[in-house]
Amino acid sequence: QINFVACQLFALLAAFWFRIYLGPSHASSAVRHAFATLFGIYFAVFCFGWYSIHLFVLVMMNYGIMNMASIPNIHRYSFVVAMGYLTLCHISRIYIFHYGILTTDFSGPLMIITQKITTLACQLHDGIGRQAEELTAEQNRLAVKTRPSLLEYLSYLLNFMSIIAGPCSNYKDYIAFIEGRHVHMKLLEVNWKQKGYDRLPDPSPTGAVMYKLCITLVSLILFLTLTKNFPMACIIDNEFLDKTPFLSRLGYLYVVTQAAKPKYYFAWTLADAVNNAAGYGFSGVDERGTFRWDLLSNLNIWNIETATSFKMYIENWNIQTAAWLKRVCYDRAPWYPTALTFILSALWHGIYPGYYFTFLTGILITLAARAIRNNCRHYFLSPVPLKIAYDVVTWVVTQLAVCYTVAPFVMLAVEPTIKFYKSMYFHMHILSILVLLVLPIRPQAHSIRKPQNQAMLNSLKSK
Repeated sequence: QINFVACQLFALLAAFWFRIYLGPSHASSAVRHAFATLFGIYFAVFCFGWYSIHLFVLVMMNYGIMNMASIPNIHRYSFVVAMGYLTLCHISRIYIFHYGILTTDFSGPLMIITQKITTLACQLHDGIGRQAEELTAEQNRLAVKTRPSLLEYLSYLLNFMSIIAGPCSNYKDYIAFIEGRHVHMKLLEVNWKQKGYDRLPDPSPTGAVMYKLCITLVSLILFLTLTKNFPMACIIDNEFLDKTPFLSRLGYLYVVTQAAKPKYYFAWTLADAVNNAAGYGFSGVDERGTFRWDLLSNLNIWNIETATSFKMYIENWNIQTAAWLKRVCYDRAPWYPTALTFILSALWHGIYPGYYFTFLTGILITLAARAIRNNCRHYFLSPVPLKIAYDVVTWVVTQLAVCYTVAPFVMLAVEPTIKFYKSMYFHMHILSILVLLVLPIRPQAHSIRKPQNQAMLNSLKSK
């Protein structure tokens, strides 16, 4: 943990230096790629020692696949090799280290690299192996038309801004950042002459970085004061279960889940700040004319804590991983996209049984929440007091449903998970099943979604 924090703080300083002294106006793209890669390799070796060899092995194996595999299969081979290697490393943590979290746990960076490898492979497949009319608008925008060079590939996967804690970004966005087009492309989406500007403004990430560092500091303080004092294990303590009524246990479950969040807020927000300090992460201008630096943000804390639906909560937690799951699985799954996406998420996280309890429970609750929302929400949109009451109830239910779902994720093993769900009387599982049995389920948009221009193409064929 000390190595992790030290690396990220040093990466923050390196990011400022990188933006000021190796900006696109001061250095060529090749120089920026080279320095970003060398810094990343150094951080990986410093933080993980000889375990970092796993990162380099996976990167080079998939570079070979990217150059030798046929385009129609490049995304399949890359996915199988990357996920297979990651899973083998996850297995070693259980059968070799016996559920222990390694002092130098390299699985986190390996998970990020797996995301990037599979993202690039899918986008390369879209750009070279498919026709534009077969793609959705997003797939068309992110499609990669040419295989990257070795330097570009290494820089994308191993750059110092994201090698320790991510997040995963799209290849085209990263290349645009290195080449100095990243901010300019976003600014061109706005008519600045109408706003009284003679030339394009020059957004600075300093304000966004300072704001995110403040969140990081608060998260660190909360982690040091709350997380250690409210461990998840206490909710399955025999004395606690014997003396505490059910509703009080639900309330305490919410407290210990809240106490477990600050470490994620800390790591993800600091990683976001590192990328912003390097000049990466500009996402455009909002309606008020404010420059936004949230292209790579992994969470929206306000939306998480005020979420009134399971879907809203998931969409604002680990945002870049959710985007990765959508792009490589949900959008490409021929059937049962929700279930397959949750299963892939579990496999990506590891093979601890608790992960599978969490994500399989997540499938059930997601489907039930979707059924309730589709069938009932429109009855509570007016008058205003009724809408407020509905939001309050759905907020309480959503927060407790999330706590119920993620508890096994923290507990990891089977025995404490079963003990926990027994103490909760499996109430969320039972309620979800009853909802799915009673309420009609509407067809998912996924099953009827058509690629960009497909409707137009069908119309032209019929003529």
